[in-house]
Amino acid sequence: MELGNHIKHYRNEKGLSQEELAERVYVTRQTISNWENNKNYPDINSIVLLSEVFEISIDNLIKGDLEEMKKEINSEEVKKLNFYSLMMAILMIAAIISLVPLIKFIGVYAFIVYFALLACALVFALKIEKIKKNNDIQTYKEIVAFTEGKRLDEIQKIEERAKRPYQKIVLSLSIAVIVVLIFVVMALLFKL
Repeated sequence: MELGNHIKHYRNEKGLSQEELAERVYVTRQTISNWENNKNYPDINSIVLLSEVFEISIDNLIKGDLEEMKKEINSEEVKKLNFYSLMMAILMIAAIISLVPLIKFIGVYAFIVYFALLACALVFALKIEKIKKNNDIQTYKEIVAFTEGKRLDEIQKIEERAKRPYQKIVLSLSIAVIVVLIFVVMALLFKL
């Protein structure tokens, strides 16, 4: 990792102490020390401020660390995707399992709890879709590769893009069947 060495080099070149640099980029002296010792990376705002203080381009500042930063950002995205997926699954399962017992105990008001759980699950589903869109992943193979921190090669990407329209049709039909089943179950529950 070169970024820490670059920060230290340019700071010394400008004759700044860690405290002075910290004041100029609005962080603590300890944060500057952590950057210089490669304990962590500055965020994008700090990188912009550092490049302005050092009067160099961002490219020169982060040269050599770009791939490392991409890996770190990618791993954060994977962690978010996994967390959001887990939360969505838990909420969906809770909604499905709790519907019948709640109807028996609190009647029609059970649907308030049911739809609240579904709404929360939908929020996580939307966050998942945002990550998928930002990283151009749609098919199962792309998602699996992404969660493993890998990318598909160009031929595999072309093959997966060709599958997307068909997968959307299958997904739409699956959702329609699930909605019909839910309405049938709810109709049967109201008859009981």
